[in-house]
Amino acid sequence: MHYDINYLRLLAEKFPTIESVTNELVNLRAIMHLPKGTEYYFSDLHGEHEAFIHLLRSGSGVIREKIDNLFRSSVMEQDRAELAALIYYPSTQLARARKAEPNYEDWCMVTINQLVIVACEVSAKYTRSKVRHTMDPRYAGMIEELMNTDGTDVDKRTYYREMIESVVQVGCADGLIKALCHLIQQMTVDQLHIIGDIFDRGPRADRILDELMKHHDVDIQWGNHDVAWIGAMCGNSVCLMSVLRIAISYNGFDCLEDGYGINLRPLSMFAATTYADDPCTHFMPHVLDENEFDPVDPALAAKMHKAVAIMMFKLEGQLIQRHPEYGMQERLLLDKIDYEKGTIRIGGKEYPLTDTSFPTVDPKDPYTLTAEEQTILDGFQASFRHSERLRTHIDFIINHGAMYKVANGKLLYHGCIPVNGDGSLQEVDLFGEKCKGRALFDQLEMHVRRAYRAETPDSVDLLWYLWCGAASPLFGKDRMTSFERYFVKEKELQKEHMNPYYKYYDDPKFCAALMREFGLNPEISHIINGHVPVKHGETPVKAGGRLFVIDGGISKAYRSKTGIAGYTLISSSHEIQLAEHRPFHRGNDLESPETYTTVHIVEHMPRRLMVEDTDAGERFRRRIDELQELLSLYRCGVLGEA
Repeated sequence: MHYDINYLRLLAEKFPTIESVTNELVNLRAIMHLPKGTEYYFSDLHGEHEAFIHLLRSGSGVIREKIDNLFRSSVMEQDRAELAALIYYPSTQLARARKAEPNYEDWCMVTINQLVIVACEVSAKYTRSKVRHTMDPRYAGMIEELMNTDGTDVDKRTYYREMIESVVQVGCADGLIKALCHLIQQMTVDQLHIIGDIFDRGPRADRILDELMKHHDVDIQWGNHDVAWIGAMCGNSVCLMSVLRIAISYNGFDCLEDGYGINLRPLSMFAATTYADDPCTHFMPHVLDENEFDPVDPALAAKMHKAVAIMMFKLEGQLIQRHPEYGMQERLLLDKIDYEKGTIRIGGKEYPLTDTSFPTVDPKDPYTLTAEEQTILDGFQASFRHSERLRTHIDFIINHGAMYKVANGKLLYHGCIPVNGDGSLQEVDLFGEKCKGRALFDQLEMHVRRAYRAETPDSVDLLWYLWCGAASPLFGKDRMTSFERYFVKEKELQKEHMNPYYKYYDDPKFCAALMREFGLNPEISHIINGHVPVKHGETPVKAGGRLFVIDGGISKAYRSKTGIAGYTLISSSHEIQLAEHRPFHRGNDLESPETYTTVHIVEHMPRRLMVEDTDAGERFRRRIDELQELLSLYRCGVLGEA
């Protein structure tokens, strides 16, 4: 292959000599023959920060497994458990050891030795430069020396021992131990894939994002809950009210107030006054987690919940009327209420309402906010925009996220690929342009970025459709029946029907067609999917192993359906593993992995996968070709060395 001379001149600026080109060629060719890094896939975290952080820091049990393999014959089980806990929670466990260990300095020296052994084990298949890049720069030189000292050399053993003793004597042991623990965590999980829905239901999505931002290689496939928060950040008032409604309904005050500094006081005062005599029975919050900082009385929370729900239904009505092309006119329900009779007409039938108190709704103009509601909305929009921490987190989600990802023979997306009843790809009209399949995902991603970066009005509005629209790949249902669940007791009206995708996704031929749509070879590829919890007794492995659904109930809200507390899919150079987790409670840090995680091998690789078998390998091959061309130009004199 011949490259444009102007491109090669640009490449020559980075590699200005024959020596620099040949050094890079040797480096790349060597890297190609290293084992593939281990990839971890998580889905539907839903704010469950303690469980997720434990899974991430423990490598879903892999770190404990490696400790057992290394030290089973030389270290007691309790000590191995304590070493694992130290790697997961170094600050907490160092404080414990400082109090509990009779000779803390000796303990530090033994522990540093053990951590170096574990660090060598988990980083063995990576280049020194990659490992060095992951190290805490304050301790990188020291760690490199410890990890690369030849133990068979007597002089080097003495050097190694003296280095550790000096670290302890000068008081640097805690810092070195923390740096080694962090290195082990990072090297265990080479690539981290989050298949959507970081936000909502659980207590602290903000702490999950803090943890993700520390990782060296992470990507996010947006879920509908994530897009709702993106919408709230860039001015979509319906998304904002949806975010607040869910947060309040799941007692998520800590995330809003402590995490992001959102001012809820005007809403609480308005709700307490407006719904003073209303018990708001159907709006009582689900208290899955206690508030850590400022507990809110459930009765007041219920009033706040109802206040934002009514505002949301009004704003939804305005947006639906602005966009008849969404085809969501059936969700205009406030004007279908007979406020005197306390009934609502849906689908040509009249139903009694279970709650008839609507003090802020004008029957003649039901979708207009009152002056007080408008003031509250304006305040929330300002509060969201001025939250620097929320802006930082949403920036991260945008910059590291996408509607889907094709990576190393795997197609990753959160919800579904919309299809018709016969399984054919569903065509969707986006502002006059019809698209389906991969093209639909690409167009929607463009609108998400346009909404966030440029706040284009139609794109900003579309974020709400992505949250709950019938043809949204992130939602995957025909409707969101929030109103019916609050106000109508008939169960048939509360049903949300799944896209036909979920009828077909256990069919290998259907999955093969989807893979081909995204440019993948069905014989060797997989789809990894989240969004819909795998119910108790069902298998997350679909279509004969071609598709994995990994929403297993990390969120407490889903555990009654799933019977477990989440899945991690792990793709190493040898195999694909599915880790099944039981509920995590802080305090079981020292338990062995068998009590918390069960790992099943779902596919063995026919041979060990190397870097040359990955997407990175393909990029390296192209770079090698470019460098070969550049080298030939240097050697034949077409280009001169710098």
